[in-house]
Amino acid sequence: MNPVRRAAWLRIALVVLGLICAVGFYPLTVLWPAGWVWHQGHSDYLEMIIALYATLGVFLLLAARDPVRYLSLISFALWSSAVHGAVMAVQALRNPLHAGHLAGDVPALLIAALVLGWLCPEAARLPFEGGRG
Repeated sequence: MNPVRRAAWLRIALVVLGLICAVGFYPLTVLWPAGWVWHQGHSDYLEMIIALYATLGVFLLLAARDPVRYLSLISFALWSSAVHGAVMAVQALRNPLHAGHLAGDVPALLIAALVLGWLCPEAARLPFEGGRG
């Protein structure tokens, strides 16, 4: 894929992911709790994680306007999604009560990370350098 097309698709992906994070996670917890909710009944944790992802969603929407300018945010979204998805996958495999997450939020986060990494390989790189500039 050439860089112009990749940039266009990245903008689309950022808008889609931003909207899902900003306004989609809460409805998913109501409509499909087995795949999106880790606790039964009221959960302060769930409210907190929805608020965090809603905030990330707003910033992903802003990043869609100029992805190069928001490379560190895209990198954070990519790597935090990959790590969050991997940790939840281990937890879901370890506890059969949470197996539904292997078809819900776990693949959603891993797919989001893969899409961002494919469309924005610069964000997938970890540019650690040996010293200060």
